[in-house]
Amino acid sequence: MTRHTTTVLPPRRAGDGLPAHLDLHDVVAVGTRAAVAAWLQHTPDARTRADELAELSDRQVRSLVGLLDPATAADLLGSLDPHAAAEVVQVVEPAVAAGLVDSLDADEAAELLRSLPDADRAAVLAAMRVTRSAVVRGLLAWPEDSAAARMNPDVVSVRPGMSVREAVAAVREQTESAAESGEVYVTTTPTDDAGPVLLGVVSFRDLVLAGSDRQVASLMREDVVTVEPTADQEAAARLLHRHRLTALPVVADGQLLGVLTPDDVADIVEEEATEDAVRQGGAQPLDVPYLRASPWLLWRKRIVWMLVLFIAEMYTGTVLRAFEEELDTVIALAFFVPLLIGTGGNAGTQITTTLIRAMAVGQVRLRDVGKVLRKELTTGALIAVTIATVGWLRAWTLGVGPEVALTVAVAAAAIVLWSSLVASVLPLVLRRIGIDPAVVSGPMITTLVDGTGLIIYFEVARLLISSLGA
Repeated sequence: MTRHTTTVLPPRRAGDGLPAHLDLHDVVAVGTRAAVAAWLQHTPDARTRADELAELSDRQVRSLVGLLDPATAADLLGSLDPHAAAEVVQVVEPAVAAGLVDSLDADEAAELLRSLPDADRAAVLAAMRVTRSAVVRGLLAWPEDSAAARMNPDVVSVRPGMSVREAVAAVREQTESAAESGEVYVTTTPTDDAGPVLLGVVSFRDLVLAGSDRQVASLMREDVVTVEPTADQEAAARLLHRHRLTALPVVADGQLLGVLTPDDVADIVEEEATEDAVRQGGAQPLDVPYLRASPWLLWRKRIVWMLVLFIAEMYTGTVLRAFEEELDTVIALAFFVPLLIGTGGNAGTQITTTLIRAMAVGQVRLRDVGKVLRKELTTGALIAVTIATVGWLRAWTLGVGPEVALTVAVAAAAIVLWSSLVASVLPLVLRRIGIDPAVVSGPMITTLVDGTGLIIYFEVARLLISSLGA
């Protein structure tokens, strides 16, 4: 997504008719384009803009839209998150909405339209210019999480047979984005049957500094890092970051479809990090900003995993009932149940949080499971010894007797090692079978370890406490 900068105006002069401190209500009341431009200049923060927009009535939003020109519309909508921008678009007629969307770059327009209900999206697309609508429809046709869905299809390109003089002139005619990204793509001439085929890339700097009569083909590099249009957007973001590219071409069957920019990647990384954080808490991503989410939506996103975890947790009661006799015989065992199952869950969550992040940035794969196990089980052993020592001291200070104290120490060490084993393997296995590993961290690991940790605890008690030996 191309980032928009705030409209720059000269300082306001006394007597220009504008309040000293404009808010959006003032802008609508003044009712001039100068007021809109002044508000944009002095309200650069996107969150403040969105908050002030949310306070307007639909009638006021329509009045505001009537004051926008293409530049201020792009500035305002381009700075908002897609959902906030979609709320503006939804309150105006499709023809007016089409004009607003048309002020944005194609990738921004597509992202905004994805946030609209299907009927509204179709109406806006039908009202847009045919050529522009076709480009945006092309982006919307790709899967939402694919690289092509986030690419900018407006690519600066030149032909290999051009002289440097001709290429620089061609770049100037197309856009200034080459100077921003530093790359110009060398392609064949598109035909009616096929789009431009990517041949290579030349840096904008080399193009400007080269002799004016040199051919572009003599300057271009053919070893271009590209990505398939259907590639996952997170994988594409990692590819751009790994190769430290200024832009990543999206190519299908040799044809250049568009490019991903660092701004696009920043948005993708932020989205994926947010989704992983939500899933690690045992919920589904909201797909809308939190403050715009209704309690009903929050319930729908959370209840499924809450029910799954609740049902899974029921087996801890079954385990406790199975060892009811042991608890009756040695009441002191019950004192340490919360401590031990909590320790197992904490140990597992620490590992999954670290491991899932390493997997997300491409540092760990399934083939590394042996290395992960060695590292985490060694670390787990060190932690287990430490926790066992502290657990024994705690049991000793409570005066529960040496057998129970030893049971607590041994069980704590065994539970930490078991949790380390499960947490090290499960995320990698789930990724291998196509399940997002983020869903297993946090609550899921805790739930899994709770019941199995109790079994370990009571089995250790049977072995070490003489009164339970019979």
